[in-house]
Amino acid sequence: MLKVSIVVPVYNAGEYIDRCSPSLLHQSIGRDAYEIVYVNDGSTDDSARRLGRLAARHPHVRVIHQENSGWPGKPRNVGVRTAHGEYVQFVDQDDELTPEALERLHRLATRNASDIVLGKVVGTMQGPSILFRRNVDHCTVEDAPLMDSLTPHKMFRRAFLLDEGITFPEGPVRLEDQIFMARAYVRAKRVSILGDHPVYVWNRREDGGNTSSRGSTPETYYGHLRTVVEAIKEGTEPGPLQDHLLRRSYRVELLRPVSEPRVLQRTGAGRERYFDVVRRMALECYPPGVPDGLPAITRLRARLLEDGNLDALVELARRTKMIRPQVTVDDIRRRNGRLVITTTIGMLRPDGEPLTLVERYGRLLLDPVLLADIKGAEDWEVPHPLGGARGELLVHDADRDLWWYPDAELAPRTQPLGKGRHRVLLTGETTIDPLTLAGGTEMPPGTHLVWAYGQLLGVGRRARLTGDPFCPAAFTTGTPPRLVHPAWGGPGGQLRLSVGQPGHLSVPHRVLLHATATPSVRRAARTALRRLPKDVRKPVRTLARRVDPWMAGRRD
Repeated sequence: MLKVSIVVPVYNAGEYIDRCSPSLLHQSIGRDAYEIVYVNDGSTDDSARRLGRLAARHPHVRVIHQENSGWPGKPRNVGVRTAHGEYVQFVDQDDELTPEALERLHRLATRNASDIVLGKVVGTMQGPSILFRRNVDHCTVEDAPLMDSLTPHKMFRRAFLLDEGITFPEGPVRLEDQIFMARAYVRAKRVSILGDHPVYVWNRREDGGNTSSRGSTPETYYGHLRTVVEAIKEGTEPGPLQDHLLRRSYRVELLRPVSEPRVLQRTGAGRERYFDVVRRMALECYPPGVPDGLPAITRLRARLLEDGNLDALVELARRTKMIRPQVTVDDIRRRNGRLVITTTIGMLRPDGEPLTLVERYGRLLLDPVLLADIKGAEDWEVPHPLGGARGELLVHDADRDLWWYPDAELAPRTQPLGKGRHRVLLTGETTIDPLTLAGGTEMPPGTHLVWAYGQLLGVGRRARLTGDPFCPAAFTTGTPPRLVHPAWGGPGGQLRLSVGQPGHLSVPHRVLLHATATPSVRRAARTALRRLPKDVRKPVRTLARRVDPWMAGRRD
């Protein structure tokens, strides 16, 4: 038996077949250990010819042709049924795998006898996800936020799918990925997470042709969301776990049309149409424990939705849209070759004052200034002010578009402000270890930007980590030694860590590293680069990155 079968549904993929196939054809696990199963769903372009050419050249490629079914579900099901691998890895026709993806995922899967393995996703369709903060050998939906990852770009034990009868809906079904994943998660006994190495590259197509970009009516879309809800209910008993799993679709999909920015972008009959559809679903599909467990502002949206108060939802969206984060660097210092940062994260109202809770008659009420004159939001009680509160610092390797989560201990607390007013804050230390940050390995050479994220009272915001002019001096770490230079620079004076090549510690290198961490020098270099002719600019940028990636950073 082969170790892995890659299943790729194809419909009118055209040149994307040739773009993406190299990443599948040359996996480090070895050609004798896996196969690639392309299922051509009745393509009308030259996809069949391109696939035939691949199969003729590569013995580990198989192509199955079928009549058009209208969606990726049936091709994936056919691929699973005909696969020869112990595990199945789904890949979309316009996506890629990193060179060691199958080897790393399969190793984790076999070591833990996993039913499902989630791998770190990167690309233009994927932002940072705390789900991939660390490797996890064994978890389930009961003890990990697996519902935050509902795409099928994962590795599945084939026998698990067949024995449990888990298949994709066939035909044009929106949210078919979520339906499939909901059924799989509630039945999986052992799930593993590979967080220390990117394996799946999920990119937005230049022509906007991704399946997830196709349009739909609210009736159709939320009709299929009902199927997701039913899949969760079928696999769980009523109670806290079921409520917890349903809370994700309520918060993300159901409330989306009545929250910023969508409810502010639509007007008139279009806005009312979405409102009517999601309100009916909220009343008919979700147990009371689902909205009751949401954080303060999100729970208020749920109440206004179920009460039928669209005008209040619009006004609440206008105000919450202007809530912004306040991130304070209380201390930053070097300790044993690591950077230790103490931060405090809070939220500010649109008027620039702290978002507060007010104590009245033994109850905590959500900020009366924020909610003033919003019908149905008067005296909105917050019985669990720290519920759902979390925060962390993130480090973005901008040149490689990778996000890493350093060790952090940010704890939520309330701060008395006087006269019965309280503020919810996140405070604590974050330790950035240049030798282990990048999935347990050294930070690669380049410029790494530090961000802060906070989720308080149902408002989530990400902000650049900025601070006062003081910053620890450059230091060396590792063997061979590498230079790490923390500095404030770029937009707003964001904290950035410039990391040099291992062993490059000459005096000129130190001077250059210090200079390129200085915003004025970087701006001058970028300006000079932009003024070069187009046919010269790209080779110069490529050569600069080859010397040191941080000398030609793409983002600030």
